[in-house]
Amino acid sequence: MFDLLEKMVLIQSGSHNKEGVDRVSGLIESSFQSNSTSCRLIEQTKFGNHLIVRSLCENRFNKQILLVGHMDTVFPKDTDFNLFREDSAKCYGPGVIDMKGGLVAGIFALKALDSLGLLKKIPITFIFNSDEEIGSPGSRELIKAEAQKSALAFVLECGGQKGEVVTGRKGNLSLKLNVFGKAGHAAFAGQDKASAILELAYKTIEFESLNDFEKGVTVNVGKVEGGVGPNTVPEHATARIDFRFVEQKDYNFLKEKISEIAARPKTLQTSANFEIISTRPPMEQTDANRKLFQAVKGVADKLDFPIQEEFRNGVSDANIIAEQGIPVLDGLGPAGANDHSKDEYMIKESLFQRAILLACSIVECRQTYQ
Repeated sequence: MFDLLEKMVLIQSGSHNKEGVDRVSGLIESSFQSNSTSCRLIEQTKFGNHLIVRSLCENRFNKQILLVGHMDTVFPKDTDFNLFREDSAKCYGPGVIDMKGGLVAGIFALKALDSLGLLKKIPITFIFNSDEEIGSPGSRELIKAEAQKSALAFVLECGGQKGEVVTGRKGNLSLKLNVFGKAGHAAFAGQDKASAILELAYKTIEFESLNDFEKGVTVNVGKVEGGVGPNTVPEHATARIDFRFVEQKDYNFLKEKISEIAARPKTLQTSANFEIISTRPPMEQTDANRKLFQAVKGVADKLDFPIQEEFRNGVSDANIIAEQGIPVLDGLGPAGANDHSKDEYMIKESLFQRAILLACSIVECRQTYQ
C-alpha cells in the first residue's frame, strides 16, 4: 500500500497538469491486473483523463455500489512541494490525504474483495476523476450518470482523526462580480463621480450582510481588483465571492439576493453583472445517509475501529452524488491533517484501517441495499 502511495504522491498532478494526472491514471490502471475488473479511460482535452474501474460481476443487479475519488491536487505544476517522506507514525507529501491516500485505500479494498472472489459477486464502479479540486467541470455529468445507477456511494476524501465519516456537507457557490463605472481625472471628479470601486465597496457591504451564522450561511468577498491609479476614477472593478449554505432553500435565497444586489446600483452611472464560476448543491444529512452511516458504524464497531458522524463545511463530489437522491457517505479515506498546505500528512495506521473498513462495508451494505 505504501509503495503505491509513494509512487502516486511523487507524480505531480495539479488540476491543470494534464500530463501528470494522466500518469496517475496510468499507474492506477496498472494496479488492476485482474480478470475480475475492467478499466475504461475517458479522454479529456483540457484536463486529465478520467478512469472508470468496474467489477465484472457475474450476476445482474438493478443497482451498483459507487466509489469516487479524485486524482488531482491543489498544488501547481511548478510547486517545490514534491516530496514523499515518512516516519514511524506519519507520512507526508502533496495529496497524501487529499486524496491519494483515499485512492490507495479504495484500490486495496477492491484487491481484498478480489482475493476472496467477491468482485465477481458485487457490482462496483470506481470513478477516478481528474478535476475535483477545480469544481469537477469535466466529470460532473459522469458522476451524476453513475450515481443514478447506484444503490449507494462512498467517497474517499480524508477521514477525521477521531474516525469521523461525513454524512453531510455544505453547498457552495463561487462567483465573479463585475462593476462598471465611468473613467475620469480624479482632480475634476465631482460628487457624482461614477467610481466602479466605490460601487464595489457598497456591494461588498451588502454581500457581507447576507452572512447568517445561525443558519450556517457564510459569505466571503475574498478578492477585489480595480482601477489603474490613484489619480483616475476607476472604470472597472471585480470581486470574487464565496457562498456556503446548508440547505437548498438557502441557495435559492442567495441567488435571488445576488441578482438584486447586482441590479441595484448605489452610485450614479454605474452598473454590474456577475458570472457563476462554480457551484455544488448541499449534501444534506438525510435519514438515508444516517442509515448508511449506521451500517458502516456497525462494521467499524466489530473491527474495533474508531468512527463517528461528522458534518463538514467543505464541498466534494459527494455533493453531486447527494443531489441524485441516493445515500452517500464521504470521508472514508485515511486520516490526517493540513491538506492544501506543505504540511499535509497522513496517519499511517489509518490507511490500513480504512481499506479494511471500506471492503467490509461494501460486503455488509451489498446485503442490505441489494
